Amino acid sequence: MAERTLVYFVSDVHLGLDVNDPADRESRFVKFLNSIPKDRTMALFMLGDIWDFWYEYRDVVPKGYVRVFASLMDLMDAGVKVYFFQGNHDIWCYHYFESMGIEILQQPFPLEIGGKVFCLGHGDGLGPGHFWYKVMRWAFRNKVCQWLFSTFLHPTVAFRIGTGWSKKSRVARNEEYVFRGEDEPLYKFAVDFSKEVHVDYFIFGHFHTSVDMTLPGGGRLLVLKDWMQPQSSNWIVFDLTSGCLGISQNIE
Repeated sequence: MAERTLVYFVSDVHLGLDVNDPADRESRFVKFLNSIPKDRTMALFMLGDIWDFWYEYRDVVPKGYVRVFASLMDLMDAGVKVYFFQGNHDIWCYHYFESMGIEILQQPFPLEIGGKVFCLGHGDGLGPGHFWYKVMRWAFRNKVCQWLFSTFLHPTVAFRIGTGWSKKSRVARNEEYVFRGEDEPLYKFAVDFSKEVHVDYFIFGHFHTSVDMTLPGGGRLLVLKDWMQPQSSNWIVFDLTSGCLGISQNIE
């Protein structure tokens, strides 16, 4: 049996968003999942906003995505660990993913892989500022607010509200975010976090732009680009054997 030496990271696929051929985007993501070497891969980390809108009721989940879940199940059945961070679009996942064997993690999440220290998450709301966004994020995660939403809104109404709101987002408008370098709150978060814990790689999503910056302490801040553009596929793979980290931004 081959040694498991590969770890994959992916973010911001936005499955279900009706922009730039959603069927093609889902097909590309399934193709990526199926391309992961099952016998050589240790783990897959999905860093949030894999789905453009996801909300679970106790007995109701969004329809579709059968091929995506089938591919994820194939990976897990082959011994690949699959982890998921809630993004700001798929924040409302509770037990369905876990029932399939997907482990939900909370950002910022530091861990050691192959002698390197990683800090992972979706990336939204980290660092100074973002006051009103953090208030909204707290409300979205609040158990009472979630209970009220689930109790008093029929799934049909709830999903129409959620998908309607999602269509008004910056992602749906194809507006590219300009990462502000050292002035970006996420960069400041990584610098401050590095003062307490040595980190070799910070890996996040959320911003829909590719970032690779060296931090003052010598670590790297990496932000994955999204999958929104036609024929684009973006992920990071870390090889434990060589200690090398590869960034893919393929145009297939």
